[in-house]
Amino acid sequence: MKQEKEKLKILVVDDEPSILMPLEFLMRKNGFQVFIARNGTEAMESVNSELPQVVVLDIMMPDVDGYEVCRRIREKKEMSGAKVIFLSAKTKEADIKKGYAAGADLYIPKPFSTRFLMEKIKELTGTVSK
Repeated sequence: MKQEKEKLKILVVDDEPSILMPLEFLMRKNGFQVFIARNGTEAMESVNSELPQVVVLDIMMPDVDGYEVCRRIREKKEMSGAKVIFLSAKTKEADIKKGYAAGADLYIPKPFSTRFLMEKIKELTGTVSK
């Protein structure tokens, strides 16, 4: 009997329940193990305890912003292979550059297509089915 492959761990971080809840549902439906955080502090707690392979991250949050969370993730040796995707309403070129400078693998402006997001997660993690 084949052992079931371990599910990919994804952390979704957003202070908006209208974004957080549908994304959590979508990720679970696609077979991922999902953790959620509503602010930067919760995000770092989840990063430290769960070591997710993918972090989907908002920028504008009430405490620690997404740029800082991304920088902290990149400083953690255990998270060196993790993929960070920003989902943000901040769409100016300077904001996008700042996101990549903080260490993001991808920056997706809001509003966004959930199908596009799932495709990109699968591409970044090598879980694309061909």
